[in-house]
Amino acid sequence: MRGVPQSLRRSAVYTEELNTALKSLQEKLQHNENIKGKFEKTAQHIKAQAEHTERQIKQQFEKLHQFLRDEEEATITALREEEEQKKQMMKEKLEEMNTHISTLSHTIKDLEEMMRASDVCFLEEFPVLKERVQSLQPDPQMASGALIRVPRYLGNLPFRVWKKMQDVIHNTPVILDPNTAQPRLVLSEDLTSVRYSSYQPLPDNPERFDCYECVLGSEGFNSGTHSWDVEVKQSRCWSLGVATASNQRKGRGFFSSGVWSVSYGLDSGSSFCVAVNSP
Repeated sequence: MRGVPQSLRRSAVYTEELNTALKSLQEKLQHNENIKGKFEKTAQHIKAQAEHTERQIKQQFEKLHQFLRDEEEATITALREEEEQKKQMMKEKLEEMNTHISTLSHTIKDLEEMMRASDVCFLEEFPVLKERVQSLQPDPQMASGALIRVPRYLGNLPFRVWKKMQDVIHNTPVILDPNTAQPRLVLSEDLTSVRYSSYQPLPDNPERFDCYECVLGSEGFNSGTHSWDVEVKQSRCWSLGVATASNQRKGRGFFSSGVWSVSYGLDSGSSFCVAVNSP
């Protein structure tokens, strides 16, 4: 028998190589299709995230606007109340002045009539009229503080409102970053608290934890002394601490190094475990 021609053997090798390359390219295509699907979902998430954030921004500013409207109304109400008080005071002063003018007018008229009377009547009426003149009340005077106290309303108005705003609006040192939250964690609207929930279909972006139920603060720091008051409520387990920014968030190596924390009900590597006394 004659052997297989070399050209056929070479063709078979090339065909096998091309099949291998084709399979690899098909797998690569499928992988890219999967990545494209993730990108499309991420784009949809970005749109929903922006719309939700815009609604929250409007809600927060509406609260501020309402606070300012309430302060404006309260300030104007106080101004109008003072206006009514001052107008009432001037009304009473005008009534007093009218009475005083009327008394003076009658006294002047009586004096003029007496002076035109006969000597006998003049002598008889003079002591009475003299007593009337002497008993006349002093002229009414403008009271101090009669005008509107304008500085009370306009003086440092923006600053006074800002100071009052500080009494009702508080600064939270740590704002959580929803882009780092593991899909089973749900953040509050103001990004200051977190709770465990069912799995959410969120983008698997590089910043997000995928295994550990963790979430990071939105801002880090390089130096200084920092402290926080954290309310853990009735949680069966929790862990709080700090980590290096470069620490790997994917997989189960996060707590292996670069994390300093205190925990309760968890065994998280180097964490310092604490006991919680029941009340």
